[in-house]
Amino acid sequence: MKGKMTVRRLQLILLSTLGLGAIVFFFRFELAKIVWRIRGIMRERKTVAERLAEYGGAVHERLLPLFEARAVPYPPRKLALIGLKDEKALEVWAAGEDGKFALITTYPILGASGRLGPKLREGDYQVPEGLYRLESLNPNSLYHLALRVNYPNDFDRERAAREGRGRLGGDIMIHGGAGSIGCLAMGDEAAEDLFVLAAETGLGRIAVILSPADFRQRELPELDHELPPWTAELYARIKSELAKFNR
Repeated sequence: MKGKMTVRRLQLILLSTLGLGAIVFFFRFELAKIVWRIRGIMRERKTVAERLAEYGGAVHERLLPLFEARAVPYPPRKLALIGLKDEKALEVWAAGEDGKFALITTYPILGASGRLGPKLREGDYQVPEGLYRLESLNPNSLYHLALRVNYPNDFDRERAAREGRGRLGGDIMIHGGAGSIGCLAMGDEAAEDLFVLAAETGLGRIAVILSPADFRQRELPELDHELPPWTAELYARIKSELAKFNR
């Protein structure tokens, strides 16, 4: 009897350990978010102006020659950030008073979780696809510096309402570091460039295009998963906008 009880206890301990491990595995990203938020609260808080003073000089040294080479004034009148998921690249386009956009530079995307296709719900770890803008700047990001994208936008909400989808998620950022949970991770130096450039341009003058692939060069790659039927309309809108930024 004693031996059977010992085995039973061992089985219970093993099952409890496996259960705890499964919970940690499935909720690891949420647990990480909580830990990072606690760490963020404990860190010294900086303002956008303080970050500009801290990084502005180095960013200007890197960016001003690029703007001069394209004959675009700095800060520009308008700015467009084009994120290409399959190419893992973020293009920076800028225009002066004449409204003519020029490609200033391209940054590699170091991390972008998920697969090709739009973001549908909270926790799917998808990078959104669509036509967006920047909502705010986070000078105290857990990923160095961050630019917040206005996902979900009106298009996202409308399609979700038609399909009865709730909890669309949010907190989509373009940030530093290399880790991604539905965001674009650009590395710290690129994040500094983008943060300073966005702050000095003005958020109201910045467009963000997030595309599954560079439709100016090719069609969507063949996928091993289905996309919602309305992505055809979404991709047509993205293609139309991308056509305005032709090399």
